Amino acid sequence: MDAEDLRDIFRGLGPVQIRRMFGGQGIYQDELMFALVASGELYLKVDDESVGFFRDVGSRPFAFEMRDGRKSIMSYWLMPESALDDPDEAAQLANMALAAARRAKSAQLRKGGKAAPGRRARKKASEPVT
Repeated sequence: MDAEDLRDIFRGLGPVQIRRMFGGQGIYQDELMFALVASGELYLKVDDESVGFFRDVGSRPFAFEMRDGRKSIMSYWLMPESALDDPDEAAQLANMALAAARRAKSAQLRKGGKAAPGRRARKKASEPVT
């Protein structure tokens, strides 16, 4: 998926910014990452409040193998295929993902507002993908 495909999927949500990351792309709105593309698949941010919905629709989490062979599961779940061609459904799911991202950011700020140890500061999401 290229940047235009992603903007088209989320056109019902409003402007989004796309930034390359981890061999994929992060999708942002208002400096909040709410979705990612990895291996050509689109995943949305989830938390305890929204994961049940994704589980119920047969989605699965984004997972990858770490260098030491362990499997890491992220808080992003595969976007239902039906939403890829339905901007209203995509916007509804993206709003759920944005709400999860806001809750995660709020929790991080309550814990001191610092990035995890060893993490570098990132460029602003508004920087274009080339």
